[in-house]
Amino acid sequence: MNRRLTRRAAVAAGCAAALLAPLGAAHAQAGFPEKPITLLVPWPAGGSTDRHLRTLAEIAGKHLGQNIIVENKPGGGGTLGPGTMALNARPDGYTIAQYPLGMLRYPHMQKTNWHPINDFTFIVGVSGYTFGFVVRADSPYKTFNDYIEAARRNPGKIDFGSTGVGTSPHLLIEEVSQAAKVQLNHIPFKGNADQMQALIGGHVMAASDATGWDKFVDGGQMRLLVTFGEKRTKRWPNVPTAKELGYGVVSQSPYGIVGPKGMDPAIVKALHGAFKKAMDDPKHLALLDELNQDLWYRSGEDYAKWAGETFVKDKVLIERLGLAGK
Repeated sequence: MNRRLTRRAAVAAGCAAALLAPLGAAHAQAGFPEKPITLLVPWPAGGSTDRHLRTLAEIAGKHLGQNIIVENKPGGGGTLGPGTMALNARPDGYTIAQYPLGMLRYPHMQKTNWHPINDFTFIVGVSGYTFGFVVRADSPYKTFNDYIEAARRNPGKIDFGSTGVGTSPHLLIEEVSQAAKVQLNHIPFKGNADQMQALIGGHVMAASDATGWDKFVDGGQMRLLVTFGEKRTKRWPNVPTAKELGYGVVSQSPYGIVGPKGMDPAIVKALHGAFKKAMDDPKHLALLDELNQDLWYRSGEDYAKWAGETFVKDKVLIERLGLAGK
């Protein structure tokens, strides 16, 4: 009799546990967030990525019922913010970061104390850039080929700025210079905002970057020489692509939102849902048009798969450009 009761009690306990497990997960999702969330943006304030993510965070925060506070943490070509998060932040969803493409390239160039795949939880893929190459309006270079020919005549004396070593704006021009067989002098900056000020101030001859230069081009302070998409932009239809000019270089440089490794799937789901709704918001879509960017939605699972494949593929690119660490 006692054995039968014990067996019944065990079965009842098992059923209760089975019922409570999903309820617990649902409660974890429903209880999150209970305080503001910090989004690390690894670029200086005022640049195109900062503008984009502040708007996205504002909208996503409304869906979560808590503010998402943007904290700028520039450095390391966009790797300092997410790298610091991976090492120091708790996986509780209250610290997340933008994850630029450079995260998958930097470890091939020098040793890092974080792994670009294993130390992160991938939450959602968001967008990609339109890259362009700009000079001051009074520059003697009227076309991109003018600039390249100047470099051919003056090896190592013609410079350009980018948002950091190993970033897409840097590697795009390295690919071009290799294809054109010219030597350019690369000057890295912490982000778009300081690079644009350096160009305006005449401290660098040209700049490779995402569309943080848009207002300067439209305002007549800068000249856009080339873009790096598959086709010409709607906003600047008279500007050729690098592909058109015969350089064969195309890049969108997708990015998204990540957290530290080991996050609760229910919290990931809550964050993913809020950011996905924010991405589809008319205010966000209007900003993407202004920045000449497209949506690049990926679920967390698809984003992680893409990152793993790109990490392997870009090792070949880094080695081909002669930038691999020893």
